[in-house]
Amino acid sequence: MNKNKIKIGIIGGTGYTGVELLRLLAMHPNAELSVITSRGEAGLPVAEMFPSLRGYIQLAFTDPTTTQAQVDLHACDVVFFATPNGIAMNQARDLLAQGVRVIDLAADFRIRDITEWEKWYGMSHACPDLVAQAIYGLPEFNREQIVKAQLVANPGCYPTAVQLGFMPLLEAGVVDVNNLIADTKSGVSGAGRKAEVHSLFAEAGDNFKAYGVAGHRHLPEIRQGLALIAKKTVGLTFVPHLTPLIRGIHATLYARLNKEVDLQQLFEQRYAQERFVDVLPPGTHPETRSVRGSNQCRIAVHRPQGSDTVVVLSVIDNLVKGAAGQAVQNMNIMFGLAEHIGLEIVPLLP
Repeated sequence: MNKNKIKIGIIGGTGYTGVELLRLLAMHPNAELSVITSRGEAGLPVAEMFPSLRGYIQLAFTDPTTTQAQVDLHACDVVFFATPNGIAMNQARDLLAQGVRVIDLAADFRIRDITEWEKWYGMSHACPDLVAQAIYGLPEFNREQIVKAQLVANPGCYPTAVQLGFMPLLEAGVVDVNNLIADTKSGVSGAGRKAEVHSLFAEAGDNFKAYGVAGHRHLPEIRQGLALIAKKTVGLTFVPHLTPLIRGIHATLYARLNKEVDLQQLFEQRYAQERFVDVLPPGTHPETRSVRGSNQCRIAVHRPQGSDTVVVLSVIDNLVKGAAGQAVQNMNIMFGLAEHIGLEIVPLLP
């Protein structure tokens, strides 16, 4: 291996976050893809399943249960889990014991309260002790801990957009933390690459609906993150919606101001050094298409009619800053690289 290259394994390379990781890492100057696993597609060339990767990735999918796959994974510097919830918690310990760093794009290590996690995810946690060691991978808040992390819990898509939108307000202590509202919308790819009735074109196209109003799996993750930022318990109403988009998260966030502050200045100063958070000029409205395919989060802050209500608009691409892009950003931090390496992507338009 080139000493300047990071040897990488991806467990679960056939979903939307898996192929997005492949897209980003294929052009990363410091990345060397070593093994990409899939139980169902073992032996199939990656570029045959994803023609967009022809000429970029020559590897075939490997069955993760084979001895060779285990040898290859143990030889990696970092392994990404782009798998459904419940997989990484059963396999991460073995990799960590071999000195391999792990980044999990699912939810296995995000929530500190194991009882809470088991309630929302409907299964027993296989390694509670590792949850305590895991570092939550939101770089704009947790950068110093990510640097030395062996195990990173990559944030969810809704939690990323919501936390980045509320962060300056909570850090400055200028809003009532007991009555936060997150009204969020997601593209259909957020549901994953699987056949389900609600994500069929004829069901999701030309349609708009709320879901999970009584409770959504991302609620405890968002609530936990906001409480850490605010350094106190928060009250949050979180309502997600499904939109007829392929990619994109749009979060409209509401909070009640409890002191006077220049909101525009507050947000601009907080994110002045953050490469992947763009605070837009006053009076603007970010669009999901302005971040499509990129690792950007674009934010605008409003105070309608000069009232005591602040409205924050936050948009990301759910597959990039909301998943694979943020994972690569975390990898860069963990290996001492500039955060933007491999992520300097101009958003796609139209």
